[in-house]
Amino acid sequence: MGFEGGLLGLIILVADIWAVVQILKSSQSGGSKLFWILLILLLPVIGLLVWLVAGRR
Repeated sequence: MGFEGGLLGLIILVADIWAVVQILKSSQSGGSKLFWILLILLLPVIGLLVWLVAGRR
């Protein structure tokens, strides 16, 4: 994994940071925010996809 792997990792990192910022700015409850942030931090790609489909409002 050369340049492509590093670029893909950077894109995922930026997308995860964007998602966490959006979650923190949302009007969801504190517990809900914590759940989504932990999911994204523990499972970066899957957590982001699940949040985009089910958690984003």
